[in-house]
Amino acid sequence: MNHPYTLRTPPRTPLTSRRSLLLSGTALALLGRPTQAAEPLPVTVSFSILGDLVRVVGASRIVVTTLVGPEQDAHGFEPRPADAKALLASKLLVVNGLGFEPWSGRLVKSAGYKGETVVATSGVKARQTPKANHGHGHAHAEADPHAWQNPDNVALYVRNIATGLSKVDPAGTSSYQANADAYVKELQALDAWAKAQFATLPQAKRKAITSHDAFGYLAAHYGLTFLAPQGVNTDTEPSARQVGQLIRQIQREKIRAVFVENMANPKLLAQLSQDAGVTPGASLYADALSGADKPGATYLQMMRHNVTELVAGMQRN
Repeated sequence: MNHPYTLRTPPRTPLTSRRSLLLSGTALALLGRPTQAAEPLPVTVSFSILGDLVRVVGASRIVVTTLVGPEQDAHGFEPRPADAKALLASKLLVVNGLGFEPWSGRLVKSAGYKGETVVATSGVKARQTPKANHGHGHAHAEADPHAWQNPDNVALYVRNIATGLSKVDPAGTSSYQANADAYVKELQALDAWAKAQFATLPQAKRKAITSHDAFGYLAAHYGLTFLAPQGVNTDTEPSARQVGQLIRQIQREKIRAVFVENMANPKLLAQLSQDAGVTPGASLYADALSGADKPGATYLQMMRHNVTELVAGMQRN
């Protein structure tokens, strides 16, 4: 019997076509999902000023642990077990060098850290201080470690940081280099501004007293003179004879620009100021940044604050 209707089977899709459709659908599904970002690179940094520079260069590709935070003194820092743990988890350690962190070698050894280390001062021409033996054995009694007080040196810092980050994270090389290049331009602008500020002062007025000798690079770069009762290290105490000599010099040269650093013990300089008959000015930021609510929260802010206060103080000389 002939049926009036013929049952037809729909044509089959070739196997290769079905695979293409399946792959296309998978690709569309993947495109619809948010891209999984790589985990930020863990980096340990010795102290706050360096931490700011590392964050600028590394940006969102890194996460920074700063061992010696704002308003803290790195000279006498003693690492804790938590610091060793943070270092061990890091891919990079960044230190200043020039003896500024005499504790860093012990920390690396105790943590068993085997990763890369960047010495930010590599390539910096170190300022030499008179050799002195205070009984503490600190290497920076001979080399002044405060090289960041000259913006030209900080340009070397950020170049070294970019190189170190690129070594442990090659995929981020172009980003690190671009960030370093942009920051160097900001440093050049800072330097030009600072030179213009100090140029308003006669050479005879460009003198200041600070708690300890942390501004040697700034002095050499901008043609200033700094006197300090302490040397480059904050845990040394000057003798009564040294303090007496400084008081006589302050009185003889009529120096009125007297400053205390933010993390220094102000008692010594307060007594010296009283004996010399001068009034201390605003705090300067030497070895540490300020908290976020104060004017030295970043390196650039710190330097602008320091230069502004120094010029104002020197005008009274």
